[in-house]
Amino acid sequence: MSESIHSIATPAPLIGIIGCGVMGRGIAQIAVLSGATVFLADAGAGAAAAASRTLATTFATLVAKGKLQEDHASDALARLHVCGELADLADCDVIIEAIIEDLAAKKTLFATLETLVRPDAILASNTSSLSVTAIAAGLQYPQRVAGFHFFNPVPLMKIVEVIGGILTTEAVVAQLLALGRHWGHTAVRAKDTPGFIVNHAGRGFGTEGLRILAEGVTSVASLDRILRDTAGFKLGPCELMDMTGLDVSHPVMESIYRQYYDEPRFRPQGLTRQMLTAGLLGKKTGRGFYAYDDNGKKVVHAELANLQAEPGAVWLSRAEPALAERLLAAGYAVESSVTPSAQALCIVTPLGQDCTDCVVQQGLDARRTVAIDALFDSPTHHVLMTNPATDPAYLARACGLFGRDGARISVLHDSTGLVAQRVLAHIINIACEIAQQGIALPADIDRGVVLGLGYPQGPLVWGDQLGAATVLRILHNIERLSGDTRYRPSPWLQRRAALGLSLLHAPA
Repeated sequence: MSESIHSIATPAPLIGIIGCGVMGRGIAQIAVLSGATVFLADAGAGAAAAASRTLATTFATLVAKGKLQEDHASDALARLHVCGELADLADCDVIIEAIIEDLAAKKTLFATLETLVRPDAILASNTSSLSVTAIAAGLQYPQRVAGFHFFNPVPLMKIVEVIGGILTTEAVVAQLLALGRHWGHTAVRAKDTPGFIVNHAGRGFGTEGLRILAEGVTSVASLDRILRDTAGFKLGPCELMDMTGLDVSHPVMESIYRQYYDEPRFRPQGLTRQMLTAGLLGKKTGRGFYAYDDNGKKVVHAELANLQAEPGAVWLSRAEPALAERLLAAGYAVESSVTPSAQALCIVTPLGQDCTDCVVQQGLDARRTVAIDALFDSPTHHVLMTNPATDPAYLARACGLFGRDGARISVLHDSTGLVAQRVLAHIINIACEIAQQGIALPADIDRGVVLGLGYPQGPLVWGDQLGAATVLRILHNIERLSGDTRYRPSPWLQRRAALGLSLLHAPA
């Protein structure tokens, strides 16, 4: 096979799709609506024909809603063909497999295709977690094999990862990037590494949330609510895992952890393994982290109201001046003395620390001390944290102080980094390490995370907004207090914090 690949930059390339489940149908939909001629194939009897009928129904619905012109729909359906056998794909420019996520099955399929298709046709795998290099190994032309990873539902998730294996030619990667863009998606390039970009970057959110639960810091509902209210996530980690299903999310956690030779940053927790064993998969089984009614609606239990009392004298630590200024700007009346008066409520503002560490470092009375997350503080939701010696009466005074305008109060047990600080720092650190390893360009990491995971913003931009030095301090403090190498900072983060550079800055 020559280094050149048959050009697919034509108005109507011939696309073969093998596997007519939800993912395969979604890829077929965006391809045929973008002008491609699509051939559907599936090992299941009648599956390709059923997929064609489903797409016809989908197009009719879009036409009825005014989202698709009728002539556009009819033209697209005229370019959609059902194949009786794999040999019908012989003339395709690109063949995309969307079959079961099993290495042996994909290797067998591609070996068969090599005997049927042109030597210059591109073979693309929609794999979400398998090595492209491993899929291509043993083929006559491994250089024409690449990953072409879409996300469900394909028409709505406007992101596709293009992954070259070790032997994949640059021309193949370039053509798939161009094809993904032509189909209306943001196409990002990734190295052939476990999880690629999106599933790799997504390891921080769920695994750190589970770690917080394992430490007994707070409840499931409180964890999710804090990350929604103060950090802006659409769903908390437990809500997300319930929606996805632990039969999907837990194996991915274990797989990426093992593929990275037990990298501590990706360490799963035993809780989800136990839930999976018990069949508590989430919404699909009616119970996961939450219970669901017969209509699939989450059952919400009434919360206990925080006991509140008049705050009395309040002293605010200036150990973190910028965080103290945030609270002062909100109009809280506090003592201006260097040390607190005898009966004052003491408020500390940790960065990656726990309340206990603040008490010890600042020589405070532990009974009177309560921490607040001033970095991720919302006018409608304040997150407080006690230490083991905090007097309940002083906690009630803190709740009275910060809940005076009807704001929600969440109270955590002592925790390094509270909730939002440690989850966001962990997400940002993993994204930095993806950049450090050259898995993807910094801007593509952020694009992939926003479009593929639905985060409020990209982790590297988020890190810049918080300040690389701030994120670094959070991680250093958590690592110091926990002794867990899970929190060791990426060199990408350390160097940019030291030089005052953006986390998006790549060497020339």
